[in-house]
Amino acid sequence: MFFDLPDDDTLYIALDNRDPSYEGRACVGVTSTGIFCRLTCPARTPKPENCQWFSSVGDCIEAGFRPCKRCHPLAPMADADPTVKLLLAALEERPVYRWSEDDLVRMKLDPSTVRRTFKRHFGMTFLEMARQRRLREGFTTLSKGGPVLEAQLDAGFESPSAFRKAFAKLLGQTPSSFEQNALLRADWIDTPLGPMVAVCDKHTLHLLEFVDRKALPGSLKKLQKYAKGSLGFGRFAITDQVEKELAAFFAGERWEFTVKLAYHGSAFTQEVWNALQNIPAGETRTYSDMARAVDRPASVRAVARANGANQIALIVPCHRVLGMDGSLTGYGGGLWRKQRLIELERTYRDKAA
Repeated sequence: MFFDLPDDDTLYIALDNRDPSYEGRACVGVTSTGIFCRLTCPARTPKPENCQWFSSVGDCIEAGFRPCKRCHPLAPMADADPTVKLLLAALEERPVYRWSEDDLVRMKLDPSTVRRTFKRHFGMTFLEMARQRRLREGFTTLSKGGPVLEAQLDAGFESPSAFRKAFAKLLGQTPSSFEQNALLRADWIDTPLGPMVAVCDKHTLHLLEFVDRKALPGSLKKLQKYAKGSLGFGRFAITDQVEKELAAFFAGERWEFTVKLAYHGSAFTQEVWNALQNIPAGETRTYSDMARAVDRPASVRAVARANGANQIALIVPCHRVLGMDGSLTGYGGGLWRKQRLIELERTYRDKAA
């Protein structure tokens, strides 16, 4: 069943006792420090009047709290959840299987509990994750030049229409609309924060987005129009370079990217994107700071729109821009990713220092 937070007194007692039974189900935000913690955090217990209670890490981030550096609430909580570990292992063993709630019941799991748990940990349900994994198998087949039918079967879809519908929902267009030997080619890149789609030509990167970003289908349509329909599956050497540099970034080996970029935006928008790349890793700026950086101090809203229109995530680091009060603001890849990236880059900066 769904977990509803108990009253504040019960939660405070659990915090004071470092009660592990609330692990992954409740967090505390400390208003006096702006930090949020697990209830098992070894730090000194805050005063009751300074505590705010949340049912997920995402809710804490949405409320503007930063993660504690002692209890690390952003660490993979799935490792402490046997249900999540069980289902992730099952998905790894059967990546193209069409999972359903009936399968969860046969595994003696409650579908509603699983749905809530995965939403809390990953921002998507287990069934959504499984569906995405299946589509990835089909995407890989298409990127290697395989026919749509083969991709459909590799993705575990018995019906061609179901495969096309699912694919269209993910990328905004059907597999048949992608050309062979196209000018621009799209391929899948796995990262610790989720899969991304990279679109490149022979020399430059045009797009790098998280697969679950809502703006991705629209961005692909714009690129297809730009390339006069010449958008296909596969990769060039530049795609391999992007993948290699992303791996080095997440491994903490480097945070500078050398891949050549192709911008698709107005002159002002491109100026903002260039300014974003001047923000050092481990540092942040406000939208007002960015407006001054491009000599348009009164154009804060225009800068914010340009920031949101960025189609090359991570490499053009729009995640380094915060609200005026230092709080997290909208990020197309999800606020939880923005928080993780900021914390990751600060860790690298501290190590370098």
